[in-house]
Amino acid sequence: MQRVKSAIKWTVSAVVLVLIGAVGFLLISPPDLLRVGTNYAAKIVCSNVFIADRDPKLVLREDVQAPGHPLLRYVQIDVDRDQQQVEARLLGIFATGTAVYREGFGCASLPSGERSNLADTTLKRPAFDQFDPNAIWPLGDKVIQTQSDRLQDLLDNSALRGPNMRAIVVVHKGRIIGERYGDGFDAKTPLIGWSMTKTVNAALIGALLTEDFTLNRTDLLSNWHNDTRANISLKMLMGMESGLAWNEDYGDVSDVTRMLYLTEDAAAFAAEKPLQDDIGNAKFEYSSGTSVILSRIWQNQLGKNSIFWPDRALFEPLGMRSAVFETDASGTFMGSSYLYATAQDWARFGLLLASGGKWYGNDILPETYYDFMVSPTPKSVTPWGENEYGQGQVWLNGPRGQTPDQLDPDASFGLPDDMIWMSGHDGQSIAISQEAELVVVRMGLTPSRWGYKPQPLVAAILEALPE
Repeated sequence: MQRVKSAIKWTVSAVVLVLIGAVGFLLISPPDLLRVGTNYAAKIVCSNVFIADRDPKLVLREDVQAPGHPLLRYVQIDVDRDQQQVEARLLGIFATGTAVYREGFGCASLPSGERSNLADTTLKRPAFDQFDPNAIWPLGDKVIQTQSDRLQDLLDNSALRGPNMRAIVVVHKGRIIGERYGDGFDAKTPLIGWSMTKTVNAALIGALLTEDFTLNRTDLLSNWHNDTRANISLKMLMGMESGLAWNEDYGDVSDVTRMLYLTEDAAAFAAEKPLQDDIGNAKFEYSSGTSVILSRIWQNQLGKNSIFWPDRALFEPLGMRSAVFETDASGTFMGSSYLYATAQDWARFGLLLASGGKWYGNDILPETYYDFMVSPTPKSVTPWGENEYGQGQVWLNGPRGQTPDQLDPDASFGLPDDMIWMSGHDGQSIAISQEAELVVVRMGLTPSRWGYKPQPLVAAILEALPE
């Protein structure tokens, strides 16, 4: 009996020691997977609280935990409204993740927790003095409803609008002809575009092009000097054919999740990636790192005044007053992912593209730049023989849903040949057709594994358009 008691005592002691060691390890050096999760939670809650004025507990439950990794269910948050900061921890103790809000520039992930690492954000965004909210949309906020009964029925169709829809805005011939919002959301709620931000970032570059700053420009970053990567051109980066190595897998700790949630200088992280293909003969490689590199390039071109470029070049001329283009802790605009705007303001940007880069008599984008944006990236050839990506960081096909890789996701829908798509994580999309004079914004929290595609919605709207 004494031997049994000793064995039990030894076993209990060993278990306690293991638990103490595990707790100590998690406190001192938590695994990257946990740190990605808590920094992601802090960032999403921070942006939705301080930009969209949403309830933090609701955001944690609906936006972070419900669609995310099972470990996120054990994350707890602390919102400090005085410091405008959010911290997230696993079980309220481990792997602290931090995000900090800066007025006008959104929330930055701050994995170190050191606020001294934040770039200077004392510069203030100017007010939009020329905007008349009483003017007719899109020049103002006044929407004259012309929604037909048929269109109303389509927008009320739950299968067409998809699960967890948060906003739909339909623009035809420059006017909003229908809109719908999910529970808890309305026309004034800023929504994240995720990778739709890439297209906006590409437009900011287009608006900056000059005889000296061209798409063929090389030697783009100082740390690429005297390096083979100095031969990468702006055009190669725009078309995702730079040859830089990148892993865009969101299901694990990968290049993209490290960049977004474990680093404080996203562009530096992405720019350090080695070449995996020969420059000029590189395969198409979809890369959020590439888009952030592009942000850093146009910001370097402008210097300190770059902080005002999104407003000056796009948001103010288009009246996108809700737009908040977030930067990382270093001050680089997160051109891959982080633009918040109301669905109506996302529709304004879609209308700019549907107008070929012109806005009521003003050339926002250079002549022929829209044509460049929608011209196919040469190596983005699909199994069915077409190109799927445009050189202005747009998609030439709609979201795949559960369409097998070897099949065209747009087949049988009868969509216009000139239709392009802006597409973002968790069901964000904008369908744009110059021919049909149509823009359809659909936003929500709809993970791709649910298989939703907006093409049936867009096709039905096309059939319902007035003659």
